[in-house]
Amino acid sequence: MSDIYLIIPGEVSDQLSIMAKVATEGLTITRLSDANNIPDLQNKKIILAVELDNIGYNIPLFQILSKLSQRGEHALKGAEAAIIIHSPSELYTKSTAHNIIFLMNKMGCRFPGHPVVEAIHDLSNLKTWQKKLKLPLEDICIELCKRLKKNLINDNIKPISKPLILALHASSHKTSNTLMLWDMIKQHIRGCDIEEFHVENGTIIDCKGCSYTTCKHYSKRNSCFYGGVIVKEVLPAIERADAVVWICPNYNDAVSAKITAIINRMTVLYRRTKFHNKTMFGVVVSGNSGSDSVAKQLIGALNINKGFRLPPYFAIMAIANDPGEIKKVKGIEVKAKEFAENVIREIKA
Repeated sequence: MSDIYLIIPGEVSDQLSIMAKVATEGLTITRLSDANNIPDLQNKKIILAVELDNIGYNIPLFQILSKLSQRGEHALKGAEAAIIIHSPSELYTKSTAHNIIFLMNKMGCRFPGHPVVEAIHDLSNLKTWQKKLKLPLEDICIELCKRLKKNLINDNIKPISKPLILALHASSHKTSNTLMLWDMIKQHIRGCDIEEFHVENGTIIDCKGCSYTTCKHYSKRNSCFYGGVIVKEVLPAIERADAVVWICPNYNDAVSAKITAIINRMTVLYRRTKFHNKTMFGVVVSGNSGSDSVAKQLIGALNINKGFRLPPYFAIMAIANDPGEIKKVKGIEVKAKEFAENVIREIKA
C-alpha cells in the first residue's frame, strides 16, 4: 500500500468523485480540500482531482497553488503528481491542465508521461480510445484512471550510464538568442553524449493527418506517408535519445512551425514505441514576454499527449530581443549552469 496526497478542492461532480475513487483505490490517502494547513508536500506522490466551473476555473485549487508558491521554488521538490480533471462543457480541461503542470513544475514537481485523465461533460473526448479499447465511454474513463494510478505509483526512475541527449532546433547560430543560450548550457553538461539536429528550411513537411489505421501501417514499417529526412534522421535520433532538448524561440507565443512539424510527425513513431523513459527539456527565449505560453505548449504536446517524462524545472526561460542580447542578461551564465546541472541530475536520477 502506498501513501498518496489527494488534492480535491471545491465542489465535486459525481463523475469526478468516481474518477478520484478509482485513481486512489487501495492507497492510503491524505485529502486536501483548501489552502488551510497545507502539509509539507516535498517528496510526496500527489493526485489532483480538479472540478472546473462553467468558465473553466477552480479558484480553491489555485489558492492552494498560490499558497505553495509562497514557500519558494522548492516547495514541491522531489514530489511527483498526476491530474484527473472534469469539465461541465467540452472546453478548458487541456488548458487548465497545462497551467497546473507548469506552475507545479516550477516549484520542483515532476510528472510521469501521460499524467492527465480528462473527462468532459459527455465523455466524448474519450471516443478515440474506443477504437483501441472497445469499451463504453464510462468504462474507458475508469480504465484510464486505473492506468494513471499505476503509472504514478510505479514510476521508479533508473540510473542511466552516459545518457544520450538530442537537441533539436531550427535556428541560426549567428542570430538566435535561444541557440546561444543552449551553447551556454552545453558547456556545463558532462558525462553525457550530445547529438544536435538542425531542422533546415524545406526539409520537414508537416503531418498529413492520416487515419489511425494508415499511420499504424506506416509505423510498423518504420516509415511515414511523407518519408524524407524526418523518417531517415530525426525520428531515429529521437528513438535513440534518453532525453530531448527542444530549443524553442518564441514565435508569436508559440513553438516555431518547423519544431511543431517534428512534434506532429512523431505520431508515427509514437504508434510503435512509448516515450515514458525519455526526459524532455525546453530552452525558450522570448523577445519580450510569453515564454510560459511556449513552455505550456511543449508540456501539452510532449508530456500530456506523447508521454515524455517531465522533470522538475524542465524549462529555462529568458527574455532577449536583438541578436546576442542573451549574453547581456543579468545572471544568465549562472542560470545556464544550474539548468545544465538539472539536466544531468534528472537524466541520471
